[in-house]
Amino acid sequence: MKSKPLLAVSLAALIALVAGISYKTNQSNRLTPTENTSNNLAGQASQSVSTDVNQQLQSELNSLLGNYRKIIVLFADEKKLKEKERNEANRVGQALFHENLTRLNNLDLIIQKISSSKAEARLGSYEQVLTYIESNPDLYDADRLAFREVLLRLQKAIASEQTLPAIKLHKRVSEDIAALNDIEKEYDKELKEVFARFETRAIELKRERWDDYLVKLSKLYNREQILKDYGVILPYPEKLDKDEKEIFGYELPSKTIVLTFDDGPHASYTEEIAAILKQYNVPGIFFQVGQNVGKVDATGKQSLNKNADTSKKLMDAGHVLANHSFSHALLSKESGDGLHAEIERTDQLLKTINAKRSPLFRFPYGAKNKEGMQILQTLGLRSVMWNIDSLDWADPVPSSIVNRVMNNLEKEKRGIVLFHDIHERTVKALPMILDKLIAEGYRFATWDGSEFSVSQKANAQAEKAGITNITSDYQNSYAIVIGINDYVKWPKLQYAVQDAKAIRETLVNRLGFSNDKVLTLSNGEATRNNILALFHDKLAHAQLKKDDRVFIFFAGHGATRKLSSGRNLGYIIPVDSDPEQISVDAIPMTDLQNIAESLNAKHVFFVMDACYSGLGLTRGGGTSAFLRENAKRIGRQMLTAGGADQLVADGGPNGHSVFTWTLLQALNGKADLNGDNLITATELAAYIAPAVSAVSQQTPAFGSLPGSEGGEFIFELKKEGEGEFLNANTNQLSSEAIALNNKITEATVKAGSKEPIVIKNLSGGEQKIAAPKLVEGSSKQMAQRANDLGLVHYREKRYAEAEAAFTEALKYRPEFALAANNLGFVYLKQQKYAEAARWFENTLQIDPSRAIAYVNLGDARMFLNENEKAKKAFNSYLELAPNGANAAYVRETLKKL
Repeated sequence: MKSKPLLAVSLAALIALVAGISYKTNQSNRLTPTENTSNNLAGQASQSVSTDVNQQLQSELNSLLGNYRKIIVLFADEKKLKEKERNEANRVGQALFHENLTRLNNLDLIIQKISSSKAEARLGSYEQVLTYIESNPDLYDADRLAFREVLLRLQKAIASEQTLPAIKLHKRVSEDIAALNDIEKEYDKELKEVFARFETRAIELKRERWDDYLVKLSKLYNREQILKDYGVILPYPEKLDKDEKEIFGYELPSKTIVLTFDDGPHASYTEEIAAILKQYNVPGIFFQVGQNVGKVDATGKQSLNKNADTSKKLMDAGHVLANHSFSHALLSKESGDGLHAEIERTDQLLKTINAKRSPLFRFPYGAKNKEGMQILQTLGLRSVMWNIDSLDWADPVPSSIVNRVMNNLEKEKRGIVLFHDIHERTVKALPMILDKLIAEGYRFATWDGSEFSVSQKANAQAEKAGITNITSDYQNSYAIVIGINDYVKWPKLQYAVQDAKAIRETLVNRLGFSNDKVLTLSNGEATRNNILALFHDKLAHAQLKKDDRVFIFFAGHGATRKLSSGRNLGYIIPVDSDPEQISVDAIPMTDLQNIAESLNAKHVFFVMDACYSGLGLTRGGGTSAFLRENAKRIGRQMLTAGGADQLVADGGPNGHSVFTWTLLQALNGKADLNGDNLITATELAAYIAPAVSAVSQQTPAFGSLPGSEGGEFIFELKKEGEGEFLNANTNQLSSEAIALNNKITEATVKAGSKEPIVIKNLSGGEQKIAAPKLVEGSSKQMAQRANDLGLVHYREKRYAEAEAAFTEALKYRPEFALAANNLGFVYLKQQKYAEAARWFENTLQIDPSRAIAYVNLGDARMFLNENEKAKKAFNSYLELAPNGANAAYVRETLKKL
């Protein structure tokens, strides 16, 4: 339900608190005032304090937004700025950004104060913040991105409460965070285009143009005034002796970069960035703020905090630790002992972490003076600047950060890149940047103790990893899906239409294809003329672009005829084809090859659930070099169900052929052999071919068609939230399907080994496909991967394996509510009811707004004969989801308890 109250209402709430008014919950999940009969002095004092705290809270929110807007104004037309003005804007912008970091710390303290006040006042304060963020008429959608961290802090604070009003507020905060993700995606896609409509949430997205937003901000703030308010105080670097010379990155070899990260270590983002760097096998240099890792007392004694463990892990992983001052002060204004302490204290702390810390130093904001440079020389430190600024501290949109870095590198061809490991946007942007850098052949340098040099080991690993670090990067995705059962003159089939329908649903629901771009023909519609018209007319009318992809699936009869030359030629059989007139009214594969070659699309992939040969292989899957440049190479590939004179096994599970059943399993994640959330055509073939051959008389074949330049068709697995919360309504596979999947699993074990996978090529010969290496990811990625595997095991009723997988997910991510619930449900299935109840309770402690977990908990309590506790859980579900999918079951169960 969307929220209507405006800021005036939240201010009225503050007045109400002073007047001795408390809050109660109404049916719209909002808090409304009611008279409070308690007017004792203690209560009044508590409310008075609460009012003061709320005023502080609103003040910090306003200031946070103000600085956020000022940063945007500073860089709204960055390309037009002269170098001096850009440098000054960068420094002032960073100052504004770090002020906001301080404000976030202040907000933490304020939220702590609020959490200790009375429940009514506490929830009223949370309500005030949400109403302001959701409904204030002065806020644009882009403004709301400034409050992401605030909402995350509120979510954590509210999660500790178990009252129903708190649970509802927690759910509301979660919906607001989801709405912010949608806002970010829209700006990510088209910054200057009109917003599309989204599902209504508490934050109601509007149709806004980025230009309109900038016009509004320009009326509120002026760049020159902002710079004046903060002072143009940073001089250009003075000419220095060679020994004092700063490093900017201009002297690095061509196509060589250094990745640097300032201001950490952060409690979570630093480790996530380290995990990304590990995945891509590239080095980083982390310029750390001393107070983030420890303290130095008056006697000079150092003491490290828990963040220092993160710093140690960075060095253990081969990264470099560097000095970024003790408090991130503006050192160009400092002098004497204060300036010396800012530099030396952090150096001592870094030495305590590891004596091999680097001698590199970076002035906060790049602001320095001559005295500071002399202190560096005295301490044996070296100043490192940058020549590629990602502006990740100012820009809220990850794709914009990516474009800025790549555009600057296109001009510079080399350099030191400035990032910050204290913000989520950097975590989102970094993989996209690394994908592009690897594809364009960049090498990654690091500090070797005396200079910046290319790490041969790291770059060799990055080159090997290039095969797994590919991205789809498609503009539009089209598909042609054809299924024919009711042939006029050929034997009828049973499952082809059902196969085509299932493939269509998977493309749209799982793989990100747009519903209107999946063109379908079935049975009588699939005549020769109609099939060719889809290619020649429909796709031609769609005006394919060079960055589009086209997927073609055909389920039906295939045939092979030997030509007078002795060469085999394969055909697909339309519904109206005559067996005696194949050469006239069937469609030869050579025609499809020509069509594929003529399509103005990057990648085209045929998957044919029919058996034939004579398709004309040119080459198989690309090498790692091809895959790294996948975005630049045309790809025309084909996977067939079998060869000539082989019959399609039309009796697989759930009304599918064996081939299509295996294909569906593959596209739902099983063919992601390296765990990178991408399935290449080669991975698909490597999974399907040995699997189908093992359970049928078919021999699938795979290869590239004429016109292919080694490009690789890619399916990107579409994640919808965190995944599925297991419950009694979760579908499991039939015994027939489980039996077949067990055979397939046995046949595909080699796909996870180091041995190459041998499959047929399109000419009938053999080809070897190297088994891809499993990609390591961040703790969140590894947890998600383990949870997804657990879901596969659960559907196949392999409960021991599912339990192990969900346990693994929780090892990576202890606060993973999804995995906690799913582990509980596996226990429930194994009749371990006490264990199940414990994990459902854990789930609700992590995420008290997760309604389905209350149903699961109620079931577990009921099996334990703890009926009163079961009633409480079931009633909590009905409070949260009175019209939910399980509401009828819960009401019937309550009648019996």
